[in-house]
Amino acid sequence: MGEIVKKLKSYPLSRDVETKERTGYRYIHYGDIHKQIADLIVQDEDLPSIKEGDYIPLNQGDLVLADVSEDYTGIAEPSIILHEPKTKIIAGLHTIAIRPQSATSLYLYYLLHTERFKKFGSHVGTGLKVFGITFNNLSLFQIKTPSFPEQTAIGNFFRTLDDTITLHKRKLDKLKELKNGYLQKLFPQPGEDVPRVRFAGFNEPWEVRSFENILAPAVASNTLSRAELSYEKGSIKNIHYGDILVRFGVYIDIARDPIPCIANGRIIDYKNKLLQEGDVIFADTAEDETVGKAVEITNISNFQVVSGLHTMAYRPKIKMSPYYLGYYLNSHSFRYQLLPLMQGVKVLSLSRKNLSKTLIRYPAVLSEQSQIGDFLRNLDEQIFTLYNKLGKLKQLKSFYLQKMFI
Repeated sequence: MGEIVKKLKSYPLSRDVETKERTGYRYIHYGDIHKQIADLIVQDEDLPSIKEGDYIPLNQGDLVLADVSEDYTGIAEPSIILHEPKTKIIAGLHTIAIRPQSATSLYLYYLLHTERFKKFGSHVGTGLKVFGITFNNLSLFQIKTPSFPEQTAIGNFFRTLDDTITLHKRKLDKLKELKNGYLQKLFPQPGEDVPRVRFAGFNEPWEVRSFENILAPAVASNTLSRAELSYEKGSIKNIHYGDILVRFGVYIDIARDPIPCIANGRIIDYKNKLLQEGDVIFADTAEDETVGKAVEITNISNFQVVSGLHTMAYRPKIKMSPYYLGYYLNSHSFRYQLLPLMQGVKVLSLSRKNLSKTLIRYPAVLSEQSQIGDFLRNLDEQIFTLYNKLGKLKQLKSFYLQKMFI
């Protein structure tokens, strides 16, 4: 690499040089590279302003690499200036700035994302808790380049792919933001009797009942650890509290969602502990305030499902529309009541006794419950679809990164 790039001036500028004033100077800090604030830079405003100084600025097409990382995969993580800067852009703290001489900038930028380069970085990187790389070591990386037209075509191909990924990310973020907004508006907030937004045709007052009047303990939970569960063997599906907290949303589609089974479970041992459609499972333990997260059981069909470690299973005492409880019990409208009921220091827990102290609000008309649940579920399905598309695009990019460079 040392033969095809020129090393540029970097400055040990830390965060204390940043300013809100428009000074005409901006910089690329290694931390912003790792956070992808500085990545494919297309406008000056993407970067923080800094105080004026006697600096040598960067040009369009220059690359700035982070020379330190907390792991080997982040060594020499690159950013690239794709536009003609209107201000003076400086390479800041813990960066290596380079200017391609006999390679196109985009081609080199994507080359630095390949698995081959990452492996190289892990070999030449130094350090224990923090790993670093020098320009001298970076320059030892062996590069084979095609013709300039082919380099340009490769760079443009990946840029188009990245633009598509960015577009899907923005759509996903907007949908998540939209959903969060509706979660605030479709359920009564603290001190309110009805939600701020209601579907047309509904004006009846909402019901307010104690938790115990709406939900009753369903079945006993088990204490099986992860080691006793399997995705390969077993027929009894087990809802583990860790999956409630991390993997599942507000409802579980039993027929669709991957759920581990009890590896050596016998149905005769669990026949009195089986969950039913519409049951709600709470996680009673967490390391943070996510304790008390709930999931509603849906599409259970003929599957055998049980409530696992650190969970509390409840069953509605009255008819409730599908999906309503799943969304309501995870909304701020309900969860603000849980905060003073959580116990513990490093690990928080929630007891059945404390959970019973809460109130549940719901529309008396089932069709209004149904509209709320279906509307939010439709948003979640759109989010799920976009999330999967985004994952496939990232996999496609990773595949081509390995196939289009040597």
